[in-house]
Amino acid sequence: MPTKFFSLFAYLEYWLVKEDKYSLQSPFLFKINEGLFNFLSERKGSDLDIEDIRVRLLNSKRKIRVDDFGAGSKKVNTQIRRISDVTKYSTSSRKFAQLYQYFCQLTPAKIVLELGTCMGLTSRYLSRITLGTTYTLEGSEEIRAVAMESAPISNLNFIHGKISETLTEILLEVDKVDFALIDANHTYQGTMDAYYQIRKKVLSTSILAIGDIHWSSEMETAWNEIISQEEVKLSLDFFECGIIFFESPIPKNHFVLDI
Repeated sequence: MPTKFFSLFAYLEYWLVKEDKYSLQSPFLFKINEGLFNFLSERKGSDLDIEDIRVRLLNSKRKIRVDDFGAGSKKVNTQIRRISDVTKYSTSSRKFAQLYQYFCQLTPAKIVLELGTCMGLTSRYLSRITLGTTYTLEGSEEIRAVAMESAPISNLNFIHGKISETLTEILLEVDKVDFALIDANHTYQGTMDAYYQIRKKVLSTSILAIGDIHWSSEMETAWNEIISQEEVKLSLDFFECGIIFFESPIPKNHFVLDI
């Protein structure tokens, strides 16, 4: 199936099988899902300064060089791109940035990793929840430079370099990973390599998020392979991203949820 149509058919399949919170039978899962909706509602007035940054970037006509080390962009796949286009097509929405905040705050949130800084919007959302340090890794130097132009945040470290290499360096420095967002390479191999590296440092209390799990057949294959791993006890599919738990009071299961 051509890549440009894959996500459309994937979304149709998702829409047909997704469950709303009222159909969930597990009290544990209902509590998680209800907590997510309450979190989003309570934070409607929070972090609006980050959205001001988004608006500024969406209005920027400046062009930068984008170094792609993965699958690239479906919308604008040239090396020279407008900042507005990168922001429009390659950043997570406010809703999903806050979803990542929610699952991050369910962990101890001492060591938080983001693979794929892009414009730094989700990075800033995560740093607001992190109780320790957020490390955000980006392969494209000019993208990282734009992400760092806004006011610095003391617990947010922007790291440039090929992610397969910088991730290895970070993991040598930390004794655990509480929360990680894998949202960079968008290829099967890149996603799997990142997962296998990070899982060496996860604990039972850790949570991982994987972005764009239905972006392509490669990404969907990676997602299905990850959730089949023995150490994954619970997986949640929100279409735009997947969430995995390494500890769950219910038997290993997979849920497709609405948001």
